[in-house]
Amino acid sequence: MPEKGVVVKTNLGVECEATGPGAYNGFMDEMRRLTAIIEREDDGYVALCPEVDIASQGATVEEARENLVEALTLFFECADASEIASRLHSEVFITQVEVRVA
Repeated sequence: MPEKGVVVKTNLGVECEATGPGAYNGFMDEMRRLTAIIEREDDGYVALCPEVDIASQGATVEEARENLVEALTLFFECADASEIASRLHSEVFITQVEVRVA
């Protein structure tokens, strides 16, 4: 885990400076189960985490999932506590609805 002030670069080419103690802004020791919605889009897959509105993509379902995990990890490493608090939705409901399609 990067320490505060260490620049983090991911496989996705994203860089940020870790800002929290032990990196994760105080969330380092907390594991959280988040939702991943993955759907096919053109010739790849898009993965979305609705709890924090972060998305990623990949050529396969597994790659999209792995890239989403990396994007989420980077977010929690780099975002300050106020941004995490403002984006984190504690309740997400996934359901289906029926609509008439003309």
